[in-house]
Amino acid sequence: MKIILKKEVANLGEAGDVVEVKTGYALNYLVPQGFATVGTKSALKQHEETLRQRAHKEAKLVADAEALAARISAVEIKIAAKVGENGKLYGAVTSAQVAEVLAAAGIEVERKNISVPDIKELGEFEGKVKCYKGVFADIKVTVVAAE
Repeated sequence: MKIILKKEVANLGEAGDVVEVKTGYALNYLVPQGFATVGTKSALKQHEETLRQRAHKEAKLVADAEALAARISAVEIKIAAKVGENGKLYGAVTSAQVAEVLAAAGIEVERKNISVPDIKELGEFEGKVKCYKGVFADIKVTVVAAE
C-alpha cells in the first residue's frame, strides 16, 4: 500500500516521502497515529503539486540567500578593541560585535548564525555566516587596537 508520510518515521522515511508498506502497518499504526495518509490517486496528485510549489519557493529562498551572502562577503569587518602591552585583547571579539558591524552596514544577521574563532589578539581572522540551509558567506574580521 502506498502512503504519504506526514512525519519522519524511523527506518521508513522523512516527512513528505511516498513509500510502500504493508496494508496492516499503514491502516493500524501509521494512519491512526497521524504519521501518514493513504496514498490515493488524488492524494498523490495533490502531494506532487505541493512538492512542485515547495521546490519553487525553496529555489527563490536559496537565490535570495546567495545574494545576501555576496553582500555580506563584500563588507569589510573592522573591529577596534582595547589591547594590553603584549598585543593581547582585554576580553575577546565575539559574534555579537561582528553582528553589530554588519547591522551598521545595513545587513541584519542573527548572531547565532555567525561563526568566528576565538579572537583574543590583533590580526585578521576568517569566519562564516550562515544565510540559509547550505548557503554560507565567508567573512574576514580584522581586529585593530583602539585608540
